[in-house]
Amino acid sequence: MALSVIRNSIVPALLAALVVSPALAQSGFTSAYTDLDLDQCLILEADDFGASWACPGYKGYPLLVQEGDLRFSLSYGFDADENGVGFQTLPPFNYLGAKLEWRLSNALGRWFPIATIVRYHTAHPETGEDHGQVLVVSQIAEGNSCHIAYVDARANANANELARQAADKAGDFDCMTDEIEIIGAFGGY
Repeated sequence: MALSVIRNSIVPALLAALVVSPALAQSGFTSAYTDLDLDQCLILEADDFGASWACPGYKGYPLLVQEGDLRFSLSYGFDADENGVGFQTLPPFNYLGAKLEWRLSNALGRWFPIATIVRYHTAHPETGEDHGQVLVVSQIAEGNSCHIAYVDARANANANELARQAADKAGDFDCMTDEIEIIGAFGGY
């Protein structure tokens, strides 16, 4: 009698756990946020043509911010020059938003950054006034860090969610051969 009670209560619970576990495996992502305040960063180089800063990233993860020709670029890792494709930015003059969203994965049993999302504010090509807002999704991978997706923050009501979905695919993108994906409606830069 006790065996049938155990079987009747444990077996359905185990089956439910098996059904739920794929969903739990897919939920192995979360976000952390850091400020992107250049006044809190260490100036590495500066001249009339641009500057570069070492900034605090997620739990000390190295973040290099560069500006040249009124355009910004982010690079990641202890050897940013070796980890990415170089200075990568948007075509129009731009500046970065105040927050950097780090997408984290626990695929290895601990939380580590796999991607970032940052808002680029872009200038109108003719007037120079603020014009667009693009969420830039960047993959963080040793030797393979780069932009992987663009989401127009003004044209998509769910822009942040679209950017997170793109970020959670990081790791499968080949920076040398794959094209940056434009996700959702895109009204331009």
